[in-house]
Amino acid sequence: MNILGIGGLLSDAAAVLIQNGQVTAAIEESKLTRRSQSGRLPDAAIASCLKLGGITADDVDYVALARPLPTGAVIPLALQSFGNSRIVTVDHHAAHAASAYLASPFAEATVITLDCEGDLRCGGKWHGTGNHLTLDEEILYPDSIGQLYGRVTQLLGFTARADEHRLQWLSATGEPRWLEIFEDITGGHSFDRTYFDFGRQGNGGFSSKFFDRLGILTASELTESDRANLAASIQRALENYVMRLATGAKNICLAGGVAWNALLISALEHSGRYEGVFAQPAAGNAGTALGAALQVWHESAGGAARVQDGAYCLGPQFSAQEIKQVFENCKLRLHLLPTVPETLSNAVRLLKANQIVAWMQGRMEFGPRALGNRSILASPHDPYSAENLNAFIKHRESSRKFAASVPAELAERYFEAGPNARHLATVSRVKEPYQEQFRGAILANDLIRVHTVSRDDNPLYWQLLHAFGEATGLPVLYNTSFNLFGEPLVCTPRDAVRSFYSSGIDAMIAGNFLLEK
Repeated sequence: MNILGIGGLLSDAAAVLIQNGQVTAAIEESKLTRRSQSGRLPDAAIASCLKLGGITADDVDYVALARPLPTGAVIPLALQSFGNSRIVTVDHHAAHAASAYLASPFAEATVITLDCEGDLRCGGKWHGTGNHLTLDEEILYPDSIGQLYGRVTQLLGFTARADEHRLQWLSATGEPRWLEIFEDITGGHSFDRTYFDFGRQGNGGFSSKFFDRLGILTASELTESDRANLAASIQRALENYVMRLATGAKNICLAGGVAWNALLISALEHSGRYEGVFAQPAAGNAGTALGAALQVWHESAGGAARVQDGAYCLGPQFSAQEIKQVFENCKLRLHLLPTVPETLSNAVRLLKANQIVAWMQGRMEFGPRALGNRSILASPHDPYSAENLNAFIKHRESSRKFAASVPAELAERYFEAGPNARHLATVSRVKEPYQEQFRGAILANDLIRVHTVSRDDNPLYWQLLHAFGEATGLPVLYNTSFNLFGEPLVCTPRDAVRSFYSSGIDAMIAGNFLLEK
């Protein structure tokens, strides 16, 4: 049984292939084409999924299409190459819900989906039992907590629907001084719209009533401390809003763009209200391709077995010959590392020398986070790693910290990390003896982004962490995504070469080839 999932057509289009209950491939179109293409089918992602699955369009039994669709789209014509397939459409938020619950380890859960807007809805609450989801509550636009978060993002000078993560990390440095304002906006049956001026383009579209309660006239009057406190206020309001919504079961699953908020996931994990919390790693619109395919597997194709979430490294990979050909065509001087021990020993040598190393191995990750296959790595022993990674490679503000990757079985020695650290979907705390060691990666209040790596999920990266630990006494590496600022993760060897030579990265190990500047 072959099911092709397609989602995110209005933004962040992606394709997913499920074969006999196993996710064979999952890829965002932008990672392949290196550009945003809204309103179109992800042709490159579809072709890559079919190639990875070893099938053609004629072999696809179901096409699961997550709505909303581009205006005027004619589904049969747009997918005419899949003439033998049954096409099933899935509602946008239903696809989000399926991506969270049907990929979770839970047999029963409350499922929350929250985003800015999709199908005139901005969220929903579902009850999952077995392999079935029942809608309990719809949240209709414009009562959107995601949009409200985006309004504050814009108010503080960032870009809404793009920079919410920057607001999130800023919030960790502030105090929720203005929480009451946001509680007044969100606490009723519907949002209090008197705080918004829908004709206002700047300052987040907030009304004079909002600024009166802040005690200012415009955002330009906010100090840096005020900015952090305002960010902390909307962050706390978001956490409170979700906890009011997330009742009814001992487990909770989340998807939609709001579920990318790692501080929210951490707050839920530490609330004491839930036995289990699962945040879909590909929580945004690309994840609806996965959710649509999962729903069709259970509802239409009659699949009984749950699909495991896995390591989410489900994109293309490249052979040694393919990597070598690209490097030689670029006239690069490369070094062959013919064995795994040589690959690991050279990576450790570079990292011990405080070199920043691009690490491109195996299959590309699905979702926005680097999980050890398309990563930039640095040593936590280097006192300048924070400055080098943020200022000279990622070109971003110092409040945006990188993650600490650690073998899963050793994580509790250094960190208080929850299960969602497996996919970098939460934040953790540094244990007291190691707080100075990891000072460069700490957000605030000893919070740190932790990525727990198991041997089953990523055996080569797991071996690298252990090899680095054997050489230095600390089996932890700083990890950030391998990409240029504003671009998606690198996919191909050519993408990697471009990003490597356009940044301050010192060395790159791609497959079993080493490049050094």
